[in-house]
Amino acid sequence: MYVVVKENCVISIPKNISTSVQHAIDMIKRDHEKIFGCQPIQKLGADQDATIILYYAKSEKECPMRPEAFSFRFHQKDGKWILNIIGYDDLGLVYGLLHYSRQYLGIDPFWFWGDLNVEQKSEVLIPANNYESKEQHVKYRGWFVNDEVCLIGWKEEYPPSKEVWYPVFEALLRCGGNMVIPGTDLPKDGIHTELAAEMGLWVTHHHAEPLGAEMFLRAYPGKTPSYKEHPDLFEALWYEAIQKQKEQKIVWVLSFRGQGDAPFWEYDPEFDTPEKRGAMISKVVLRQYEMLCEEIDQPVCSMALYGEIAELYKQGHIQVPDEIMKIWADNGYGKMVSRRQGNENYRIPSLPTEDDSGEHGIYYHVTFHDLQASNHLTMFPSPPQLIKEEIEKSFSSSATSYLLLNSGNIRQHLYPLDLVSQLWTSGTVDVGEHYQQFINRFYSSHHDELIKLYKSFFEKTIKYGPNEDDRAGEEFYHHNARKIIGHWLQGRGNTPNGKLFWATNEVPFSEQVNWFLQKCQEGLNGWQDLLNQCRKLSEQLSISDQQRFYDLFVSQVELHVSGCKGFISLCKAYTSFTNHQHPLAFVQVSQSIWDYQNSLLTFQESEHGKWKGFYRADWLTNVKSTLYSLEALRKYLRMQGDSPDFFLWYKEYIMPETEKYIYLENTHRKPLSDDELAKRLSEKF
Repeated sequence: MYVVVKENCVISIPKNISTSVQHAIDMIKRDHEKIFGCQPIQKLGADQDATIILYYAKSEKECPMRPEAFSFRFHQKDGKWILNIIGYDDLGLVYGLLHYSRQYLGIDPFWFWGDLNVEQKSEVLIPANNYESKEQHVKYRGWFVNDEVCLIGWKEEYPPSKEVWYPVFEALLRCGGNMVIPGTDLPKDGIHTELAAEMGLWVTHHHAEPLGAEMFLRAYPGKTPSYKEHPDLFEALWYEAIQKQKEQKIVWVLSFRGQGDAPFWEYDPEFDTPEKRGAMISKVVLRQYEMLCEEIDQPVCSMALYGEIAELYKQGHIQVPDEIMKIWADNGYGKMVSRRQGNENYRIPSLPTEDDSGEHGIYYHVTFHDLQASNHLTMFPSPPQLIKEEIEKSFSSSATSYLLLNSGNIRQHLYPLDLVSQLWTSGTVDVGEHYQQFINRFYSSHHDELIKLYKSFFEKTIKYGPNEDDRAGEEFYHHNARKIIGHWLQGRGNTPNGKLFWATNEVPFSEQVNWFLQKCQEGLNGWQDLLNQCRKLSEQLSISDQQRFYDLFVSQVELHVSGCKGFISLCKAYTSFTNHQHPLAFVQVSQSIWDYQNSLLTFQESEHGKWKGFYRADWLTNVKSTLYSLEALRKYLRMQGDSPDFFLWYKEYIMPETEKYIYLENTHRKPLSDDELAKRLSEKF
């Protein structure tokens, strides 16, 4: 009692299928080609030679009658078993096809992003056991492809082409997602939104772009972005956005923040009390909702309670109609509390209470960018148990209608993305079992050792504060280093750097530098030990597993190691500088440069094959900006004692004693480069 799937099998499809179902069929064709060496034959209608038949459900007996449901039914014809994939709707057929692909063809949701091998076969046997899909725990679930600079810079085309976006949306669908914000503030003529809709995804909006409308200052440059002053201009933008999207599947975002994702009162100082601010936000959101209802019957609406809006709502200053889903956000580090804004960190609980009516959901980060300690190129820094506990706690607080996950550049975050997909599917996850499943899918051997290393990653991250989620991603080593360099070069060492108070509190600048030195020194041993373990294990892996292990894991450990080392050398240089040991400080800054340059080597090592250029647009962590700052600092330090001829340190520390007093200037005054001088001085020191 098996359906036998092999090369040249026939897949029968209904007439007039949607673009989303056709995209899923195209995925299956590609999957078949990988496994059998050729694509299946696609035919319309119930072809008598079909091995697989797709059709829409006509009754509850065939398939659960709810959105996105699908079932597998089997029947026998002329001694041959046939698989019927039956969908309640378009997404039902899409998910049915992708379940077939994963369950029976063995295609992993992240096959593209993890460079996973596919085993070739002559046939696949499918047991003739009926199957019905379970309802997903979260109604609207998906990714916010945010801060996606690697995706932007990966290929020459801008905005990114279908070649970039298709694997993103395909992976999301294979993970059971149905909703996406396709990128951050990309040109409206890009393919990203159109392709997401074509593939069957609900499209939603950034909370700074209500209704997906154009930013006010882009449309009306030079005008004050005040709703009170220009309500007609704001509403014209909203009306235009509604007309453009009203025929599509949209989860409309209603909100009122200022331009550039900042509070609106930064442009409108008249709103100087919480009451005034809350009243204006309530008024605008209600007006947006009224405009939608005038054009669309029962629009799906949400409102992001993010940043200052969450605080105003909690204080009772914002009123939201029950028809609008309220979306609560974590702090960027996985904890469902208000985010840190500069040096302010109130950590106000960010979940609905029993008194909050209507539907609720969450916006959650497994990657983040805040110019302080966030992770962008490396994995979520806290143990995955935190993700499990916080999302399950959100579900227990009735926030089950919506889960939007900040997914960044996808490739670096496969493990947490996979973990959360299990949560939005089932409502819970066993972290230990998930480790085992994930590692088994991605690697062919040494599973137990790999699990230990993955677990160790989340234990090695630098703990910079008292809270369980106060753990540092790789931006910790770069943004703070650049702040220290800028403060130093501006000659402000006698005053503390206020932009570092979030970490160090209000202490003198030298103590701030020392605080970062101690944190990185505490973290480096653990990171270096983990890297050594990774390299030792890598030697025992297959060639393909070695490269995958490097790309998805070891490279991230290297970024932590090189970041730690570079920051340590920088902080030591400041101490040497304050002690007037300028040549030593020069050498230490040079060492910092050499350490941070190893981060660029990590990028290069991971940019093989189709990944060529993937890190070219590292504009957020921005290793090159850190190196640029250090180069400026190194030149400044050389000016402190080697100027004006840039020969004095060579003469004092390097030149043989026998030459110092008899050399001829016309043959010995060629200055060494900064790198060469630093290498020679480092031998001396």
